[in-house]
Amino acid sequence: MEQTPDKKNDNFQKDGKEQFNRSIGLISNFALGFTYLSPLTAVYSLFALAVTLAGPPAVWWILIVACGQLLVALVFGEVASQYPITGGLYPWARRLWGKKYAWIAAWIYLWALVVTITSIAEYTSTFVESLFHYGQTPATMLVTSVLLLLLMMAVNMSGTKNLARVAKIGFWCEIVSVIALGIYLLIFHRSQPFSVIFDSMGVLAHDGSYSTAFMSAALMGLFMFFGFEACGNVAEEVQNPSKKIPVAMILSIVFGAISAIISVMGYLLASPNLVSIVNGKTSDPIPAILNEALGETGATVFIIVAIVAMLSCILSLQAALSRLIFSFSRDRMLPGSEWMSKISKNGVPDNAMVVSCLLPVIICVWVYFQPDNLSRITAFAVIGIYISFQMVVLAALRQRLKGWKPAGEWTIGGWGVIVNVLALAYGLCGIWLLAQPADSSDFIDRWTVLFGLAIVVGSGLIYMFLTRPFGRSAAPENDAIAYANKLNMGQDS
Repeated sequence: MEQTPDKKNDNFQKDGKEQFNRSIGLISNFALGFTYLSPLTAVYSLFALAVTLAGPPAVWWILIVACGQLLVALVFGEVASQYPITGGLYPWARRLWGKKYAWIAAWIYLWALVVTITSIAEYTSTFVESLFHYGQTPATMLVTSVLLLLLMMAVNMSGTKNLARVAKIGFWCEIVSVIALGIYLLIFHRSQPFSVIFDSMGVLAHDGSYSTAFMSAALMGLFMFFGFEACGNVAEEVQNPSKKIPVAMILSIVFGAISAIISVMGYLLASPNLVSIVNGKTSDPIPAILNEALGETGATVFIIVAIVAMLSCILSLQAALSRLIFSFSRDRMLPGSEWMSKISKNGVPDNAMVVSCLLPVIICVWVYFQPDNLSRITAFAVIGIYISFQMVVLAALRQRLKGWKPAGEWTIGGWGVIVNVLALAYGLCGIWLLAQPADSSDFIDRWTVLFGLAIVVGSGLIYMFLTRPFGRSAAPENDAIAYANKLNMGQDS
């Protein structure tokens, strides 16, 4: 049987299976979600692309996506409060719908996380190169990315307490390099009026429409606001998870939105030649703006801070992926499940962690041969995340329509159905935006995102129906209403 929380959701029945230690408090859990969400990573990685596509108004995508993902986080919060189980989306989907549905949702989410880790490692390597000036080539990108992945794996394997410590360091690096720097740029180096965020600066899409151009810049916001679910991925390592995990998720999004807006506004308004960024003539604008505002030494310091924050993001992503693989393997859902469901003396699923590192390394090798596809594999990662998110949101709505009233220690009460419907509508719009073809004359290149998604979903379905891994576990499924009633009876007794 799968581990099941008691009515306080603070201890788990062992059933002879590997157990985690509860060493993560609210602040550490929030820091984990925030560093995984990492507004700095999205801003530094996609600022130039978004502004080139849609001009300064691209900043509005931060608010749009933050509001939409906050709806999703409210839905997740109620589910996580009733089911504070390691693995997040997989056990949630299983308990809300069923084993087959949960298997394919987790399979998509797993590969989206793998590609996300790859993307962030690749983006981080560009900052490492700018720090050490050793020349950016596909080979140096590959070597740097692999070394960063191995380094973060080593930190993860050293124990959950070290994971929490580094997450806190990454959190403060995010605060300094995003909020503090953004405020500094706005106060002391503002070169543009605030009204510039309404000025498209003549940007138009190929069809002559600004609306199309604005929609194409959505990736910056969509890439930024996932990661909050990591707060629930480590549920069995969190103290009083039923109350703290939902709060940590919401805090991650709210603080992420505030910091990202301040950061992007700072760079936009501090740019003395914003037109050159919009026109694409300044290909790497953030270092240029920093050098102009802070000087070479100051810019170097902030590049170091940014690298630390990005490494913390990789660390949090690896932790989330390893817990998903562990949860999957604990229910014997993958090849090598017995090996990957082991926990080390440091309280870490080491073998699952090794897999969480090696899979992105393989994708890094693919990027080495196809370096121009990095932005498109990033879009694939995001659409995979969004689809798996919406599978949980849809499953939650299905249960609500059948009469489910979440029974965790944190709920949104009578607003549940309305919030759930709005979250689903938002998610479907996000998926539609991400599925739009790339601007390329090559057919395969235009539809890389959907081709990648089709390969992941297709291989998952083939494996699922040939080997029937979902039938290997006796873990509970589709029991949201019954389990909520059980929790309510326990609270009343």
